Amino acid sequence: MIELRDLRKEFAGVTALDGITLSVPAGEIHGIVGRSGAGKSTLIRCLTGLERPTSGTVRIGEVEITSARGAALRTARRTIGMVFQHANLLDSRTALRNVEHPLEIAGVPRSKRRARAAELLELVGLADRGGSYPAQLSGGQQQRVGIARALAAEPQILLCDEPTSALDSRTTRQILDLIRSLRDRLGITVLIITHEMSVVREVCDSVTLLADGQIENTGSIIDALSQADSPLSRALLPLPPSGRPSGTVVETLTTGISLDTALEAVRSSGADAHLDAGTVETIAGTVVGRLQFTVADAAGAQTLITSLAARDIHAEVA
Repeated sequence: MIELRDLRKEFAGVTALDGITLSVPAGEIHGIVGRSGAGKSTLIRCLTGLERPTSGTVRIGEVEITSARGAALRTARRTIGMVFQHANLLDSRTALRNVEHPLEIAGVPRSKRRARAAELLELVGLADRGGSYPAQLSGGQQQRVGIARALAAEPQILLCDEPTSALDSRTTRQILDLIRSLRDRLGITVLIITHEMSVVREVCDSVTLLADGQIENTGSIIDALSQADSPLSRALLPLPPSGRPSGTVVETLTTGISLDTALEAVRSSGADAHLDAGTVETIAGTVVGRLQFTVADAAGAQTLITSLAARDIHAEVA
C-alpha cells in the first residue's frame, strides 16, 4: 500500500531524509518512531506531497505521489486521512459539521455529506454528540471527531501524527482501541508517527526507527523486540530503574516464554543470581520479558548465560 524507494530530502545542503526505503502492506498498522530531528515530520510532508523529495519515489497504492501534479495530486491526497496531535476542529462548527467539512470542500451535496458525517460519528462512538461544539467536548471526544473527519473521504490510509500525546493514559488507550477497530472494520492502512513507545507496543503490527534521516531498524514488533542489543528493542521494552547492583549484571530477553519458565531456567542453572529488575508484557499476542540479574562474579555470569542459551533465552553481561 505504501512504498518508499530511496527517498532523499535536502534543505539548503542539510540532509533530512537519507535513502529511506520502506514498504507498508495494506491493512497494517505501522509505527514510525525517532527522536526530535530524526526526520519524521519531513517524511510526513513527503508522503502527503506537501514536500517534493530531492530524489526517490513515494507510491500509495497505484499512485506515485512524487510525480503527481495539480488535480492528480489533489485526488491522490484524498486517499490519505490525517489525524493530528490536536484535533484542530473549527470552533464555530458542531461536531457533525466539522466532519462534513472536507466533503463540503470536495463539493459533495449537503444531504450526502450530512448522512456520511452522521454515519462516521456513530462509527467513532459519538452518535449523540453531533450537535455539540468543540468547547462542549472532552479532549478524547474531540480527537474522535478528528478521526471521523479524517475518514470522511473514505481514504485508503489513515496517517496519525502524534495522535495521543495530548491525552491522558485512559483516553489514549480508548483512542488506540478505536484506531485498531477502524482498521479491522474498514481494512485501512494506518501509519502512526509517535515518540511514545507505549503506543507502538499497544497497537502497531510493525515499526520503523528513524535516526538522523535514516532507517536504523524496521520490521514486525516481535522481530524488533527480538534484537536484544538494538536501541529499538530496549526502547520498546525498557527495564525499570534498579539502583546500583553489586556484582556482575546479566540481562535476559525472552520471547514467547512465561516468566515462571524463565525464572525456573535461572534457578536450574545453579548460578547464584538475584533478580534486580524486570518487565514482562504481552505484545502482539506474544509474552516478551526483559530481566536483570546480579551474579557474584564473571564466572557465575557465564554459567548463567550458557545455561539460558541452551533454553533459547538470550542473555548477556550488561
